[in-house]
Amino acid sequence: MEKIQHSHVQAKELKLHVAEIGTGPKVVVFLHGFPEIWYSWRHQMIAVANAGYRAISVDFRGYGLSEHPSDPEKATFNDFVDDAVALLDSLGISKAHFVGKDFGAFVAAMLAILYSDRVSSIILLGVPFLLPGLSPLQSQLPLIPPGFYMLRWMVPGRAEADFGRFDVKTVVRKVYTMFSGSLPPVAADDNQEIMDLVDSSTLPPWFSEEDLAEYGSLYEKSGFRTALQVPYRLSDKFSQVNL
Repeated sequence: MEKIQHSHVQAKELKLHVAEIGTGPKVVVFLHGFPEIWYSWRHQMIAVANAGYRAISVDFRGYGLSEHPSDPEKATFNDFVDDAVALLDSLGISKAHFVGKDFGAFVAAMLAILYSDRVSSIILLGVPFLLPGLSPLQSQLPLIPPGFYMLRWMVPGRAEADFGRFDVKTVVRKVYTMFSGSLPPVAADDNQEIMDLVDSSTLPPWFSEEDLAEYGSLYEKSGFRTALQVPYRLSDKFSQVNL
């Protein structure tokens, strides 16, 4: 961890936080999802660097130590794609391998289509190759139980009210505990809130109190405003993405 270097790069009007380790012309860029940040890739970054690559992880706009857009409610996947390209430009990188998890996989897939000359390969974790605007997710939304967390968080104000009853560290603890199970819990009716369904008295074995402190401190800085917009508030609006 002590060998990972931190800096900020300019991406249009915003400064993005970047973590990197390793040197050389072969570059791997890691793209996080929710509720993640650059820190989620720390082990993979070190392994990739030891294999002879330059490993880079970025906090997307509004996440972690990166600056917020002036109007987070207007943030889109295209903004995140543009940020990834700006990252390459700022660091003087012509081409890179991209590893994306969760909604970061959408960003990686879009990069491969829109900027194929900047992409050596893409690796997608947790989400298959889907392009916003062409995604079968839209047709599947009516089949999802109304008490499912994703549908709840798509509603402006619903997650904010749910999360707002707890401190940020507790919210992060509950979300990671919820996502660590085989299936996320589903609210039985509209009076149940998602955070109340999670027993977070015991952390997942792979998630330490040190990890919780790191995520908690960074989400205390960034909040959840941009994180709820991208990806959740865009989940039913994929056709609005420009490809």
